Amino acid sequence: MGTGSGAIAVSLAAELPFALVIALDLSLPALDIARHNARKHAQSHIQFVQANLLEPFRTQFDLICANLPYIPTDKLNALPVSDWEPRLALDGGENGLDVISQLIKQARSRLAPGGGMLLEIEASLGETALAAAQTAFPQAQLAIHQDLAQHDRIIEITLG
Repeated sequence: MGTGSGAIAVSLAAELPFALVIALDLSLPALDIARHNARKHAQSHIQFVQANLLEPFRTQFDLICANLPYIPTDKLNALPVSDWEPRLALDGGENGLDVISQLIKQARSRLAPGGGMLLEIEASLGETALAAAQTAFPQAQLAIHQDLAQHDRIIEITLG
């Protein structure tokens, strides 16, 4: 979800050669770059879909990995990355969780029993994102994982 250049989708496809990997992005130019990177790394079993999150799907997924826009709007303008990355890929709205919250709501009916979801988040949003996940998935196991700099970076949701 939010495949961008396809780094995560290509890596998953390489590590899980028998899995069906679906790379989703709202941006057609991003999907073109991801397709190029998949060809470059000989990963032909990835489906590329232009979509707004999980809207076109009615099926359930075993794993959802998302690198969605998560930078709060007021922080974004002060970051150098805003000079070269598309705003669509970065701006997470006023609190940084606008798009992530939409995905969490959609995932309630699209995450398979025993499935999991990994959501990349902005470092200051760990507890807030975890609370949103807890509300949507009250029976799930939840965890926050930190990056190498010890900043909150990933929310993990695992259904029992």
